[in-house]
Amino acid sequence: MSSEQQDQEPVKTICPYCGVGCGIQVNPGEDPSDMRFMPWGDAPVNDGRVCIKGGAATQVVDHEDRLTDPLIKEDGEFREATWEEAYERIVSEMEEIRDEYGPDAMGFFGSSKTMNEENYLLQKLARRFGTNNVDNCTRMCHASTVWALRTSLGAGAMTNSMEDLQEEADLFWIQGANPAEQHPIANSNYFRQAMLDGATVIQVDPHANKTTRSFDIEETERHQHLQLKPGTDIPLLNIVLKTILENDWVDEDFIEERTEGIEHLRETLEDFDKEAAAEECGVPLEDIELAAKKYAEADNAAIFTGMGMSQHACGVDNVQNEINLALITGNVGRPGTGVNPLRGQNNVQGTSDVGAMPNVLPGYQLVDDDEARESVEEVWGFEIPDEPGLTNVEITSSIGDGIHGMYVMGENPVMSEPDANHVAELLDEVEFMVVQDIFMTESAEYADVVLPATTWAERGGTVTNTDRRVQRMRPVQKVHENTKHDLDILCEVGTRLFGEGFDFDDPEDVFEELRQVCPSYHGMTYDALGEEGIHWPCYEPGDEGDQFLYEDSFDTESGLGQIEGVTHQEPKEVPDEEYPLVLTTARLEEHYNTGTMSRRSPRLNKQYPENFVDVHPNDAERYGIEDGDTITVKSRRGEIEVEAHVTEDIKEGVIWTTPHFAAASANKLTNAVLDERAKIPEYKAAAAELEVEIEPDEAEPSDVPADD
Repeated sequence: MSSEQQDQEPVKTICPYCGVGCGIQVNPGEDPSDMRFMPWGDAPVNDGRVCIKGGAATQVVDHEDRLTDPLIKEDGEFREATWEEAYERIVSEMEEIRDEYGPDAMGFFGSSKTMNEENYLLQKLARRFGTNNVDNCTRMCHASTVWALRTSLGAGAMTNSMEDLQEEADLFWIQGANPAEQHPIANSNYFRQAMLDGATVIQVDPHANKTTRSFDIEETERHQHLQLKPGTDIPLLNIVLKTILENDWVDEDFIEERTEGIEHLRETLEDFDKEAAAEECGVPLEDIELAAKKYAEADNAAIFTGMGMSQHACGVDNVQNEINLALITGNVGRPGTGVNPLRGQNNVQGTSDVGAMPNVLPGYQLVDDDEARESVEEVWGFEIPDEPGLTNVEITSSIGDGIHGMYVMGENPVMSEPDANHVAELLDEVEFMVVQDIFMTESAEYADVVLPATTWAERGGTVTNTDRRVQRMRPVQKVHENTKHDLDILCEVGTRLFGEGFDFDDPEDVFEELRQVCPSYHGMTYDALGEEGIHWPCYEPGDEGDQFLYEDSFDTESGLGQIEGVTHQEPKEVPDEEYPLVLTTARLEEHYNTGTMSRRSPRLNKQYPENFVDVHPNDAERYGIEDGDTITVKSRRGEIEVEAHVTEDIKEGVIWTTPHFAAASANKLTNAVLDERAKIPEYKAAAAELEVEIEPDEAEPSDVPADD
């Protein structure tokens, strides 16, 4: 290492884990193994505080499992290869697929763990190839939220910022989200602090969790937990809506001047039976009505929505009902209000912003909008397909039936997609797949070419956090000589395939082109982003960005917010005699997404080295389960062996587990059925059964003689 590197000051960057966008510093040390986390005391989002994941973020940078050289599979085995060999194989295979099957035979996976610039290049590469088959993991998390917010309000993102919410909101409605586990600094710095300052919290979740306990503050009754049955969010919200309408707790002026559709909502709820719905939810009606009163009477009420709402076959309708609640009470368009999805990965918002989705170009411009498409084509210099492509789940399920090749950047579909055993079978059949990643993931094992990329601490670029703040990540130092940045790999592949359009010097050079085709980012520059970042939309240079949206109008065709009544839909798979339990899933504070990084962190893995399942005491008694027993959880798609945690945190008849652990991932059990519009899978409700192994001395005697 040079003396210049040894003398390098700590580098200010952004935590690579969840979407809160916490600022951290990294001390380079004398060699990569000495790279250490340091607090960034005046970071704009977190004021120097970090959760356990942020503090352990550097542990994976120089991990012994890092991919360090390109790999090519021959006769079923990987061998080390040169970069030239790898590039030649990739280009020749992609060209052969396009020539034989057409451009729509390829699917491209972006990554919410990589930068805006890299995802921008990946989606440009797909469209230059001739297909809109490009997607990212927002499809697994918040595709339904994005759909509902975009169509009813205008933009698929938080309507407000964490800062204005903390300062102005006096009621937080948190539904299907567990911020104490999934967004710890947002919960501690903003939500809990606001409650300590006098705000009320209504939490709607089937599972009691760290969020529940974080709001159990002595000498206050400002926290209410509505512990509903999984899949009953619509009837619960319809009780809330009907209660507000019955008591005339609506904002008539706001409804008249700024919305349309209120009559449809009234008609939908006219014959709605609140008592029956409350029974279906498993929550006392008076508790739901009290929560409705608290929300309606708050000066500024803010809704926070999470994957407990979005990951359903009726996910769009779930979120639409939250939008209905905000619109009829006038809780949109000013500080401390709105509908605010909490994004799970550090760049899931930005990856969608820059167009790594099958139906939109950068800035959420629809691919089938002729005017929008032509404006982007003018910058890019080539024609863009005018029909939406396949989502990532559709790409995978179409292998062998339309899809013959896949380009996967930093994604792990074997772990992230539902019905994981079937996904693995499909990936084993695809004609050609290239994966670029930092570790040999469960999906990379099926690839034909694996490219060693660099980690978050080794390269620069921008990421966009959960409240639309675009921030710069800055490189600390490179660890392995023969690895390459995702951006450089994409530039090389694009140039070899097409000759031009992918010749960029660095991430800032890419960002400058992104600005030209993404209206909401147009006013930003690297210099303007500085250390504070800028909230989009930022339309012109010099704009400071908007902390909250829709002050005067909504970005819909009519300029009005769209109210639409929705009715209950049961999960596509409900309990029966064979599978009598409801399985639901969620994340842990100590782990992240598919576990590719967090399971390799000694500090994080020490907390939870293996998966587990929460079982209600009454169910445990029926099955003969003791706390700590190893049991088998089964669904129609597979089974996993996990430790049982007997707890009243979960409702009777419901079991709860996580997707982080490859050996026993929840996604071996989850249902691949999709929301018809957003194409998001139904992770949050599946029929399941428990199987308890009987100890040998408890087994019935057998008449069959033992083998000699």
